[in-house]
Amino acid sequence: MKKLVTSLALVAATTVFGATLGHAAEPHDLAAETEHAIQAGHFPVLKPKNVDWSFGGPFGKYDKGQLQRGLKIYKEVCSACHSMNLVSFRTLEDLGYSDGQIKAFAAEYEVQDGPNAEGEMYTRKAVPSDHFPSPFPNKEAAAAANGGAAPPDMSLLAKARGVERGFPLFILDIFTQYQQGGPDYIYSLLTGYHEPPQGIEVAEGTHFNPYFASAVALKMAPPLSDGQVTYDDGAPQTLDQYSKDVSAFLMWAAEPHLEERKRTGFMVMMFLAIFTILIYLTKKSVYANKEH
Repeated sequence: MKKLVTSLALVAATTVFGATLGHAAEPHDLAAETEHAIQAGHFPVLKPKNVDWSFGGPFGKYDKGQLQRGLKIYKEVCSACHSMNLVSFRTLEDLGYSDGQIKAFAAEYEVQDGPNAEGEMYTRKAVPSDHFPSPFPNKEAAAAANGGAAPPDMSLLAKARGVERGFPLFILDIFTQYQQGGPDYIYSLLTGYHEPPQGIEVAEGTHFNPYFASAVALKMAPPLSDGQVTYDDGAPQTLDQYSKDVSAFLMWAAEPHLEERKRTGFMVMMFLAIFTILIYLTKKSVYANKEH
């Protein structure tokens, strides 16, 4: 009997824990979940989905093909509203582009420079050392063009966004080195738009999204849709793929040296492990003939 109770308890625990680890499950009644979130003031309504990223884990690496597709999404869609002021064009070398390709890419943008000899500011074509320019001259103009809310800069968006995973996941994250909270959140947000459930009203001019971290709806309309951007490498031209690609690109923009950091961390851990073994063997050798 005792074994049976123990087994049932393990099955129940495994089921709950597994549900926590997997994708955020759609609740039986999204309206009820949304109403509860509104009353409690706790958002998002649904936890972000867990995506299998190539850069996840202690040995993860960026997929350069995916990053190039993500750059295309940013350029053709996101850059109309969002700046990326901390990212310079020359860092695109990390994505596999040549110097000539980077120069040509940068030349498609215009940046403000100056003052000139007459003390006036002027515009010129961008060069690799320049940063991605903002689509608006200032935050006030950005807010005025977007219903009073200035779109956030995307340079560090993937590191600035994320949702607390809670117990026991935060303990597991220490060992798995989970750092994909930002990309998971961005992907979930981009793919999470749909009509509000029955009985839930959203403010005019906003769009219901249960993955939004600040409310049940946001002013940004769904920015991506199937077939919106043409890929040259044969990758699926779907909302799901677009969302994954631009989320991965934003992770790279926020942490371009991720691979180097992971390699350094692994080398440090190996050094510490070998050093610990040597210390143990030295101690054992020194005290081998000592009376205890």
